[in-house]
Amino acid sequence: MKTFKFIVSIIVVVMLISCGGSRGKESPNQEGFTDIEKELKSKFGENAFFTDLTITHDEATGNIISVTVTKNPESLKMGEWNSIQGNWVQESEITLEVPKGSKAADFMFQLNNTVSLSKLGELVEKSSKQLTAEKAINDPALSMAFIKFPENGDINKAEYVVMLNPPNGGTTFTFNYKLNGDFIKMDY
Repeated sequence: MKTFKFIVSIIVVVMLISCGGSRGKESPNQEGFTDIEKELKSKFGENAFFTDLTITHDEATGNIISVTVTKNPESLKMGEWNSIQGNWVQESEITLEVPKGSKAADFMFQLNNTVSLSKLGELVEKSSKQLTAEKAINDPALSMAFIKFPENGDINKAEYVVMLNPPNGGTTFTFNYKLNGDFIKMDY
């Protein structure tokens, strides 16, 4: 009976380990990025402020999410965090300097209706289709997607950036979009 319990215990542990690998494996599309946004809001709060948000995708590792975030912009303190396979680690704490008479929040963005990872995921899908149609590259892979927020804090100049690679590597194709989803340019 002891042997049976031991074997069952080993099987349960192996199953938990093998099934636990889905964190950080969200698909590089609208649905997957919506899940990432929910994770960010759960981790940092619904009203968190960001100066940097990058999603790097690797087939083997999954998503690597890098953010610079604060819950209190006027503290001028932000944390640099990375998530690999669903495990969050704070890499450093930084202190901001803002021009006199300015509010720190003016140089940050929040995930809401204006800036949305759901929209970024939608644009990953759109970029992939455009690359297939224009360059005959089937099944391009997401390399990186991020929100490019200008240093002067002008949200009208903020952009979504999507970087795709052919399945076998090679040239990186970079797509830039306005926050409303309007195409700006493709570069390679």
